[in-house]
Order: sequence, then C-alpha cells, then structure tokens
Amino acid sequence: MADTHQSEQPAATGSGPWLERRYYIDVARPRRTPAQLMGEVQADVAHFAPELLANFKKKEGSENGLRVGEEFEIAILGPWNGCVRVTEVGTTSFEFITLEGHPEAGRIHFEAHYLDESPDVLRFEIRSRARSRDGLVAFAYNTTGIGKRVQEATWVEFCRRVAAASGGQALGEVVVETSTQDERGTCDFERHA
Repeated sequence: MADTHQSEQPAATGSGPWLERRYYIDVARPRRTPAQLMGEVQADVAHFAPELLANFKKKEGSENGLRVGEEFEIAILGPWNGCVRVTEVGTTSFEFITLEGHPEAGRIHFEAHYLDESPDVLRFEIRSRARSRDGLVAFAYNTTGIGKRVQEATWVEFCRRVAAASGGQALGEVVVETSTQDERGTCDFERHA
C-alpha cells in the first residue's frame, strides 16, 4: 500500500497566485479510442513523461495501471522534486494531488475524449489548479520563470507522446492556456501553441 504518512498538499495550502493551466492536443483519425489510449497512459505514466525533465517512479503498488492511493516520486529538473498521490482513476481519465514537499500545492487531471463538434477527433488534455508550495517557490516560479518553463516543457512533451501513441495525426501543436488569479482577485489569461 501507499505510504500515507505524507500529507496531501491542496492548492488552498499554497502561496502566491492561483494558476489554472490547460495543455491539450487534438488528433484526427486516432487508431485508439479514448479508453484504449488512457489505458496505455495509465499502464506506464513514466513512459510518456520526458525523463530528463520529470522522472516518474511509482513508490509502491501494482506494476501496471493506476489505483487510487498509489504514489509516485518525481525527480524534476532542478531542485523541484516531489511526490503525488493518485486520487481518481476512470476509463478515460485520472488525477493526482501533490503531497507535502512538492513545489506545487494542487491537483492535476489527465483526460482523453472525442470532440463533440468533430467525433473523429480525439483530444488529450492535462488540466491543473495549483499554487506554489511557499513564497520561495512562488518567487522562483513567477520571477525567474525557470520552474514554469520546466513544467510547461514536461506537459507539452507528455501531450505529444500521447498523441503519437494514439496512432492518429496531430492537428497542430500542443495548446497551452494559463489563467492566473492573484490575491486581489485580478485575473490574467495567456494562450499559445
């Protein structure tokens, strides 16, 4: 069983602005259904993450697939290592929450689905809602931008690898959307591919 001594680190416990991020890629004529594709991702999350940027290692639990309560240690480029716990597993999605000591406080959700307006197009997306763990991490993330660049590069490459595994044709680059809300409630939105 997973080591439950490490406390969950929800976004409310963090510092600095609230960040909602979304990374997604659309794939035409995939050879795998959303459930088949997600089954492949859940079977080996580490395979889809760029090892040099974020090396996922399951602490304990089943070798294949994901189970609620399982935990991963993530060696993140720079001084950003942390752990996450699986909080939700579905046929086309799963979710992690960060654990005490992770540079972020929050949740990250992974999902594959067909587009309503284009049923032959599959979308893989990653959505997170988080804050920095503390003021020092917030400073490094927001002021220097190093943490932000590493994180974005990790999830963009993850999306690309999942798109390739779908067997279809990517319809463009990975789209990155970030919504930032500061303590005063001021919102900022950024989108790029």
